[in-house]
Amino acid sequence: MRHTKLGRTGLTVSRLCLGTMTFGLQCDEATSFAILDDAFDAGITFLDTADVYPLGGGLDTVGRTEEIIGAWMRNGRRRDDVVLATKCFGPMGPNPWDAGNSRKHVMAAIDESLRRLGTDYVDLYQLHFFDGGTPIDETLGALDDLVRVGKVRYVGCSNFLAYQLARAIGRSEARDLVRFESVQPRYNLLFREFERELFPLCADERIGVIPYNPIAGGMLSGKHAPGAPTDGTRFTLGNASRTYQDRYWHDREFATVDALKALADAAGMSLVTLAVAWVLANPVITSPIIGASRPEQLVDSLAALDVELDADLLAQCNDLTAEYRRGDAAR
Repeated sequence: MRHTKLGRTGLTVSRLCLGTMTFGLQCDEATSFAILDDAFDAGITFLDTADVYPLGGGLDTVGRTEEIIGAWMRNGRRRDDVVLATKCFGPMGPNPWDAGNSRKHVMAAIDESLRRLGTDYVDLYQLHFFDGGTPIDETLGALDDLVRVGKVRYVGCSNFLAYQLARAIGRSEARDLVRFESVQPRYNLLFREFERELFPLCADERIGVIPYNPIAGGMLSGKHAPGAPTDGTRFTLGNASRTYQDRYWHDREFATVDALKALADAAGMSLVTLAVAWVLANPVITSPIIGASRPEQLVDSLAALDVELDADLLAQCNDLTAEYRRGDAAR
């Protein structure tokens, strides 16, 4: 496993990050432990989760993923051997203040995450989404306090647009508050819009980029066919199914996947390996988030670490998916 620095910080993270939003709904605790074990044995020591996970659940399931990770760390005494990242924003209860990025919610959310994870700190604490109803100064002040008291080592954000991230950085500098050191955007061969503004900002400001969906929720596995989505996948998973269908379940995307599959076959690798290797090839990327609902699904993503796409193949992938860089390609 290769390692790299998280943005401008001194924190070293594995070149791949394990995403865990399948834990607790798509896979039970035993399967989740097996995925964590295999990833850890392969050298992945960067784990990402969120208080609202598992994906596709509701208020009756929130927090379950963090509890599974906490149990895994206790069983193997691995807390000091991993870099642990979690997120807050999503609804964790029935009250209107049980969500968002207000001081009240951020302070409550971190304590509950620490309890579920069974630790007294997280390495990276991230805002899961931008909250237009809370002043960014209020949120940054709360995060600054969490770093100062030692509950959080670094802070980041997820799903922020370039202007939102830029303004947050500016407010941190103006008020001498903790700064976002990372961002989690959606990024893959079927969604490249953030190459236009967000990624240049991250390069200029030395912000770590931890992209999710590198295989487009499984679309870039090549296993799906037009028609009714396959049961047991993200395209049929509870309240997440509509989101994933809106993103990727379209004739244009299926045609692109077929063309990419032909490139991968010609290069002697799986489409998953090609897709993850393509994300890794972007110099702004720190650590793509890979996930699985079964341990064996990690194999092709891990194989991408040993692949260096040649210039011709990289150019073919870029040309084939150039339309997904435009704003009107976003869904």
